[in-house]
Amino acid sequence: MKKHSYLRRLMPDRYRGLACVHWSMTIRDRQTGWLTESFHLQCRELLLHTSYRYSLAVPCYTLMPDHLHLLWLGYSMQSDQRNASKFFRKYINEVLERAGCVLQGQGYDHLLRKEEREKNAFAKVAFYILENPVRGGLVNDWKEYPFSGTVLVGFPDLDVREEGFWDKFWRIYYAIVEEAEAPPRS
Repeated sequence: MKKHSYLRRLMPDRYRGLACVHWSMTIRDRQTGWLTESFHLQCRELLLHTSYRYSLAVPCYTLMPDHLHLLWLGYSMQSDQRNASKFFRKYINEVLERAGCVLQGQGYDHLLRKEEREKNAFAKVAFYILENPVRGGLVNDWKEYPFSGTVLVGFPDLDVREEGFWDKFWRIYYAIVEEAEAPPRS
């Protein structure tokens, strides 16, 4: 029997609080045929629930025909991305099972280092995610790809394709962080 090899994870505390993580989740055996508009809507709903439950912002995501890319930022000290990933994977697998597939056993994560979290460097990571459909030959311009977007609880119209998105996103994100860390009102 072949023994599974698992990717090593960092210490759990590295995924908590204001951590920023690029998650890649691959469909088992790189199976395709499941990516539809209906799946996209269900995925967005699960991202919304995950974001709310684990205090996350999703400045961008891209759903490719055989894998998913998610960029998550914690906005509260209660944020826990490892638990968020387990939660999301459980429910997205339920949706995928209806299409006859599931995620492979373990996703890949890249915890952004301090220098990668600076605004211009962060945007490069985001554009790497958003440009995936161009590199995959699916579209000529990432803005044309229908299975990418932004999820931020309370801001349904916020879209990474908009002119001025990053300035608006960072203003909202920092306001949410400030609100989350403020002492309770009496």
